[in-house]
Amino acid sequence: MSVIPRPCIFQDSSDDMRKVQRREKNRIAAQKSRQRQTQKADTLHLESEDLERQNAALRREIKQLTEEMKHFTSMLSSHEPLCSILTTVPQPPPEVLYATHSFHQPHISSPRFQH
Repeated sequence: MSVIPRPCIFQDSSDDMRKVQRREKNRIAAQKSRQRQTQKADTLHLESEDLERQNAALRREIKQLTEEMKHFTSMLSSHEPLCSILTTVPQPPPEVLYATHSFHQPHISSPRFQH
């Protein structure tokens, strides 16, 4: 039994078609990949802008709260010499009155502020 050889022209044509199809498939895959990269970059850019806005808003809030804290500290300082309660109760150490963390506590644990 002998094998009949195929004509070279047909095989070359078939190989060329496969190459063309493979190139087309590769071109489409590369295009999709670039689109995904662009979409990811756009998403990251929007996310970055949003975080920048949030950061700016938080910085404004910090500045406002710091100014408010300075105002209340000043009010407290001007009130202390005039306060009749403070003159009748022993004074706590200054770190209790002016500790930064005490401004954020839900209640003041000093005995003179308890009812």
